[in-house]
Amino acid sequence: MVQAHVTPRRLSRAEYDRMAALGFFRDERVELIRGMVVKMSPIGPPHASVVDRLTRLFVRALGERARVRIQQPLIAFDESEPEPDMAIVPEGSYVERHPDSAFLVVEVAETSLDYDRDTKGPLYAASHVDEYWVVDVAARAIELYTDADGGRFTRVRRVVSGSTATPLAFPDVVVDVAQLFV
Repeated sequence: MVQAHVTPRRLSRAEYDRMAALGFFRDERVELIRGMVVKMSPIGPPHASVVDRLTRLFVRALGERARVRIQQPLIAFDESEPEPDMAIVPEGSYVERHPDSAFLVVEVAETSLDYDRDTKGPLYAASHVDEYWVVDVAARAIELYTDADGGRFTRVRRVVSGSTATPLAFPDVVVDVAQLFV
């Protein structure tokens, strides 16, 4: 008996977008990661609270200097269209096409810490993302990833409650870690 070699058939962004437009993923929270349709974790109250606090802070602090996008698509290669919890992108019109670069991408990890580190981190590093933050809800900390090289961020710094984090592109914006969790 001959064994068949099974190879997953990956989707392109265009195919994924067409399927979404046709209603394939109607009430599901999904995103395209390296050609695979991935179901996203449910958003719990602690996760939503952190996203709300970050949104308020960045919208107020950045004004017209950048666009703050919440849980909206970001183009990352032909086979990926993640929907990060927050992306700080250049000002511009995104009516025809999602942004393909970001000053900062933030993922809030209530149940997805390993996935955000090991899968999404390298994806963002290989894309046009200057800086990546993972908010670790359980530890009440932020992991700051910078200096992308060869599909990975080469510098990682962990900031805990009682400290602050500042995005590289906007050094005047200060995030008090403790305030994210009150």
